[in-house]
Amino acid sequence: MTIVVSACLIGKNCKYNGENNYSQQVIDFLQGKDVIAICPELLAGMPAPRPPVELVQGRAVNNQGVDVDAAYRRGVQAAMEQIKGQDIALAILKSRSPTCGVRQIYDGTFSKKLIDGPGLFAEALLREGYTVIEEEGLENFLYDVAAKENPGCLHTREEKKTAWDSDTACPM
Repeated sequence: MTIVVSACLIGKNCKYNGENNYSQQVIDFLQGKDVIAICPELLAGMPAPRPPVELVQGRAVNNQGVDVDAAYRRGVQAAMEQIKGQDIALAILKSRSPTCGVRQIYDGTFSKKLIDGPGLFAEALLREGYTVIEEEGLENFLYDVAAKENPGCLHTREEKKTAWDSDTACPM
């Protein structure tokens, strides 16, 4: 099983501030799976650190007002080329990112206000039919998969959490 993952989630220092968004939950899930770690911003040749970027009317613009949309879209295209022909089971992306956000992104005012909609890479993946989730939705995604594969096994997310914590959950 091959999983695409935002590189920042597995510890690569590629965020706009030069840091990462390391997620132990994501690391644990990826154990034993083939992983393609991607950062569209780095693929675009953007440095880390770099000025923060948000989407303004669908275009990537940094907090200094510089339109960096063409570079970001080149990074997304490079990311799509990197996974082309691969048997991708799932993409786990960083929430709220202008490239990787799946459900919400920042609104372009650099005021931390969120709006509904995907980032550029998430949108490209969804358009191509990939299953795409944010790291914050991993637990719910796993629950939904387990519930579909084992009807009646787990009844609520809290029961699932308790069962997984005690290693008595239904097998996935």
